[in-house]
Amino acid sequence: MRSAMAVPVLAFGGILMAVMQTAVVPLLPDLPRLTGSSPSAVSWTVTATLLSGAVLTPVLGRAGDMYGKRRVLLTALALMTVGCFVCASTSQIGVLIAARALQGAAASVVPLSISILRDELPPEKRYSAVAFMSSTVGVGAALGLPAAALVVEYADWHTMFWVSGGLGTVGVLLALWAVPESPVRRPGRFDVLGALGLTAALVCLLVAVSEGGEWGWGSVPVVSLLVGAVVIGVLWAVQQRRAAHPLVDLTLAVKPSVSRPHIVALVVGFAFYANSLVTAQLVQAPESTGYGLGLSVVGAGLCLLPGGLLMLVLAPVSARISRVSGPRLTLALGAAVIAVGYVVRVADSRDLWVIVLGGSVVSAGTALAYSSLPALILGNVPAEQTGSANGVNVLMRTIGQSLCSAAVAAVLAHSVTGGSVFPALGGYLTAFVMAGTVAVIGCGIALTIPRGSVAK
Repeated sequence: MRSAMAVPVLAFGGILMAVMQTAVVPLLPDLPRLTGSSPSAVSWTVTATLLSGAVLTPVLGRAGDMYGKRRVLLTALALMTVGCFVCASTSQIGVLIAARALQGAAASVVPLSISILRDELPPEKRYSAVAFMSSTVGVGAALGLPAAALVVEYADWHTMFWVSGGLGTVGVLLALWAVPESPVRRPGRFDVLGALGLTAALVCLLVAVSEGGEWGWGSVPVVSLLVGAVVIGVLWAVQQRRAAHPLVDLTLAVKPSVSRPHIVALVVGFAFYANSLVTAQLVQAPESTGYGLGLSVVGAGLCLLPGGLLMLVLAPVSARISRVSGPRLTLALGAAVIAVGYVVRVADSRDLWVIVLGGSVVSAGTALAYSSLPALILGNVPAEQTGSANGVNVLMRTIGQSLCSAAVAAVLAHSVTGGSVFPALGGYLTAFVMAGTVAVIGCGIALTIPRGSVAK
């Protein structure tokens, strides 16, 4: 009974992670008033989660390979749950930001779960389980936004975090009961210096990308952070090459069979995220703009819901395609479908049904791509390195989303003209063209991924 419940329990954890990441979005317009802080300070309730998730995902992945994936998974879920309860019990912006940083640990739940599935399931069940696990990211995000908006609209805003904390507690208890500890380990000493170096490089990069629009891309802080990210990144790579037990095995990571799936993960993360960012703003714009639909936050979230549910439905389809044709072709097909979705968005972004259709096509392509990426990683890295390798792959998705957020913000800000405070329709269409072009590039890179496996 317990072993049969492992997959749904892990999927529940993945959905919780995605819900937690999106739950704060409906609060952002009101948080300055509710917390007595500035909009720039409030934005860090999102940035802190992004930063900690990006840093902790590869670190916890490596720790899972060394000390046990179940143990580290439970730690990540527990940190997320504690963060929820802290958010629920405070209105101080500094405490909120710190608690949201704790919640970022949950970003490692999906890669750790995929690694557990690789270790525990027979090969004939592995594709479908991994595809199902990958789909939870889209499902949770699609459910989280409208659900959180409803709570914010009809209850005290702290209720959202109390509910999240309660669900997190259930997730921890279920994982304790149903998830087995993987016997596959990679012995050695934990690379503390490598973890600190990666943390410093990622913080410099992601803070610069996140705040570039606000501080100015040519400003001294942003340029200094970007230069610092490059310098620290180079020094970190040298240190990783020399370390006896590196945090990331760069010799393996630079092989085309591993590095190219990582690059496509970044590209797909960029292409997919544009759909969520742009759709939410476009449909909430007032009708006076000539293109906006004047929907509420709840309505905007419901526009994204069909796409999220479609990702769940397509998980077994993606697994079947990967079994027959290989995950490389599934990945390329997913990127191509994303591009088709943006063709639909460019063709018509005024009618609600076409907006939902185009967004759902993008989500369908993302489901194919996201479910095939772990399969490529699992097939090309040794079993004792799956936690670390999957963590790096998820990190690349996060970087792609961060770059997309900055690029879309710049494009939309540039399209604001005259006395209007809203972007022109052309700005949204430019963002769709940009995302679609990136998806086409991702399709091309996916087709160059070598066949074969080094998995042990």
